[in-house]
Amino acid sequence: MPLPDTLECDTCETEVAGDEAIRRETIGDLDPMKWQTLCCPNCGNRLKTVFVGDE
Repeated sequence: MPLPDTLECDTCETEVAGDEAIRRETIGDLDPMKWQTLCCPNCGNRLKTVFVGDE
């Protein structure tokens, strides 16, 4: 699954390109080899958790 083109940060109200978002491992029971959390490069807020298992 490709990354989203753009994401909106609710905290700092910045529009972030999907490829500029910071990738972090997920919290909890999600497999970090299949799921990653995308975070805002400006403020660090979590933007979206995406499936990356097919990359």
